[in-house]
Amino acid sequence: QVQLVESGGGLVQAGGSLRLSCAASGLTFSSYAMGWFRQAPGKEREFVAAINWSGGNTYYADSVKGRFTISRDNAKNTVYLQMNSLKPEDTAVYYCAAEWGYGLGYDPIEYDYWGQGTQVTVSS
Repeated sequence: QVQLVESGGGLVQAGGSLRLSCAASGLTFSSYAMGWFRQAPGKEREFVAAINWSGGNTYYADSVKGRFTISRDNAKNTVYLQMNSLKPEDTAVYYCAAEWGYGLGYDPIEYDYWGQGTQVTVSS
C-alpha cells in the first residue's frame, strides 16, 4: 500500500520560511518523479515544483521560482520543499505526489499517488 505523508506545514508571517517534507512508503521511491502541488480555497490545484527520480532535474512554477527549492533523499524515501520569502498568496494546502518513471510532469493527471496534504498559512 503506497503512502505519502506530508509534514512541516503551519502558520508563518510573510517573508518567513517553512520546510515541507513528504515521506513515501510502499513504492520503489527512486523509480518515481516527485511533485509538489497546492490548492487554495476556491481554486484549482496548481503545480508548484517537481524533481526527477535522481534529483538531477527540477522544474518550478514561475510563481515560486527563486523562492522555493525542491530536493529529495532517496535513501530516506523523502522529498522536501524549502519555501523562503513566503507571501500571503502562498497560503494553501500543499500536496506531494509521485509519478512513475522518468518524467517531470506539471499536470496533476500525470501523477499516480497523492498525499493527504498539509496546510500552509502565510499572514501579512
